Amino acid sequence: MKKLTKKELKDFLDEKAALYEKPDFLDTDPIQIPALYTLKQDIEIAGFLTATIAWGNRKSIIKNANRFTEIMGNAPYEFVKNFNEELHAELFEGFVHRTFNSIDAVFFIKALQNLYTKFNSMEDFFIQFNNYSRLNDVIHDFKKEFFSIPHPERTKKHIGDPVKNSSCKRINMFFRWMVRSNKQGVDFGVWENISPSKLSCPLDVHSGNVARKLGLLKRKQNDGKALLELDTALRKFDSKDPVKYDYALFGLGVFEKF
Repeated sequence: MKKLTKKELKDFLDEKAALYEKPDFLDTDPIQIPALYTLKQDIEIAGFLTATIAWGNRKSIIKNANRFTEIMGNAPYEFVKNFNEELHAELFEGFVHRTFNSIDAVFFIKALQNLYTKFNSMEDFFIQFNNYSRLNDVIHDFKKEFFSIPHPERTKKHIGDPVKNSSCKRINMFFRWMVRSNKQGVDFGVWENISPSKLSCPLDVHSGNVARKLGLLKRKQNDGKALLELDTALRKFDSKDPVKYDYALFGLGVFEKF
């Protein structure tokens, strides 16, 4: 592919973003799990848990995220509010996705229960930090809150930390789902008080490789420094909604083998 001018590159990415941000995107993507719900808190919990296990084979992610919500009786918020470890922990016996197992699942439910005793929604936690320019930078504060109750040390690895130079791909994907408008029928827009301008691209092997081929990213590792580099580049194309280009980068990588 010949080197594009900035305008040509923006036009190319706008075209690809529009191509892939359509409801049939849900057919092959883990976002289909939280899409089953209408209550804000159900969408948050199903979305957060799905995003947490969103690595590896996408069919496997969808299958296990479905199982996770089925264990919760397909009523995530009710389940979290009424969770009793003595009564309900055994429901998760045998649950596993890659390195995320039943021990992690039970703690995540307990941590969410603790969070919802303090906040009406997960959005309400993040609104406290609306002075941050990037929602990504709040993840460290969220992780401290999430693990503020007694926890298995092994479970901390399942939430990235930007302070440790993680790109925090999965939780940034969760943010995209919650914040971006649902006018295209894909993301949910249930966090109406947080601007899409604060979002960061869920940087993974696909979006990273495509971004490098297009000259948007020079850093070789998909880490926090690479995320900042990519964020800076995408904001030059659309400062109000930079993460719409996640669809372009991901679609080019996964569906077009760009």
